[in-house]
Amino acid sequence: MITRAPVPPALTVPRGVRLGYGVGSVCTATFGTVPGLLLLFYMTNVLAVPAWIAGMVAFLPKVWDVVINPWVGQRSDRTVSRFGARRPWMLLGALTLPPAFAATFAGPPLTGLSAAAYVTVCYLLTATAYAFYEVPYKAMPAEMTGDYHERSAILQWKMVFVGLAILLSGAVAPMIAGTTASGYRLMGLVVAGVLLVSMLTAFFGTARAPVVIRAEAEPSLRAQFAAARTNRPFMLLLALSCAQMFAAGTLLAGAPYLATYTLGDSGATSTLLLCIVGPVLVTMPGWVALSRRYDKRGAMILASVLYTAGAVALVLTQEFGPVYAHACVLVIGVGYAGLQLLQFSMLSDVIAHDAAVTGRNRAGVFTGLWTAAETVVFAFGALVFGWLLGAAGFVESDAGALVEQPEAAVRAVLYGGTLIPAVVAAVSAVLTWHYRLNEEELRSAGA
Repeated sequence: MITRAPVPPALTVPRGVRLGYGVGSVCTATFGTVPGLLLLFYMTNVLAVPAWIAGMVAFLPKVWDVVINPWVGQRSDRTVSRFGARRPWMLLGALTLPPAFAATFAGPPLTGLSAAAYVTVCYLLTATAYAFYEVPYKAMPAEMTGDYHERSAILQWKMVFVGLAILLSGAVAPMIAGTTASGYRLMGLVVAGVLLVSMLTAFFGTARAPVVIRAEAEPSLRAQFAAARTNRPFMLLLALSCAQMFAAGTLLAGAPYLATYTLGDSGATSTLLLCIVGPVLVTMPGWVALSRRYDKRGAMILASVLYTAGAVALVLTQEFGPVYAHACVLVIGVGYAGLQLLQFSMLSDVIAHDAAVTGRNRAGVFTGLWTAAETVVFAFGALVFGWLLGAAGFVESDAGALVEQPEAAVRAVLYGGTLIPAVVAAVSAVLTWHYRLNEEELRSAGA
């Protein structure tokens, strides 16, 4: 039975630090949204890359995350500098990610396989640069405070900026990109500028961040994986998060296709994204309140159920039209807001619990593995969707061509972009039911 949690103590992390840390999430949200939303469509409908190959291009560079992210986590655990352990790596990411991102969407005069090869190389460099920033960035909340509810409150600030970033990037990036190579080139430059400002703000804004617990590094990548395997709460949280990320990756990759081939309006991509991320801005306090009343596990189950229900209902879009579709996506957005907040808050809990039980704080270990799995599985959603389109006979095109798609491909767009996310989100709800790390258990462990 889920019981009420006691009222949490007041926040102690300085407001300026919480604000600076929160602004840094503009980078993570923008980078997660724009490639997930536009990269597959960019390749199939602008660069004339076959759908199954485009799915591979979106996925394979993320496999590299399995190596680079844990390595960055290990190195940042060991780093000693006047900037602290995490911030030097964040600065390195700030200097390398924007140019790599802009190059990915530079739109060179290439199509087909040569264009796919170019995007693969650029996206691999982008994934590497992103790891430099994201892994240490996610490790910081667990080191700023040892309080169960304060971590949620810090992350509430983060999620406000996540909502703003996804709202702007999800709506504005498709409008800038349009359907031309020059539009995508301009979009890449604009987003690169946003990434740079966000990361530098986080670097300078967290200069006074408290370090309650200092992380310790594992001696090797093999030891990192061993540490993760023996931590049951982490493995269960990782599994349910991967299910949620796969659902989100599939849904996001399918959104431009749903707008173009189901709703018959490519411009609806922006409004669909507004419905997904708009609730982040207005429902976050509600999700924090629910997590305090019914604990984080109960709130996450509710969020998963809402996500699943909205995705299942979206199947009937052809029968009920665009307004109905946007209403369904709005329900998905409410659930998505809860999932985003609670995932990160529960990860901080797992790190704190591990430190209390083992006497070692391995924040970089867990965030490195977490970020690697998260990005790989998110990209796997695009891969599966791309393969589904390829199997259904989707016809690729360049920016100036209008191609009539076979009926099988149109059906694949609708069902692949709705039922696959719904089923996987339902699986995440089942996994969440078995997650048992709560405030009482953390307190008994001394966390």
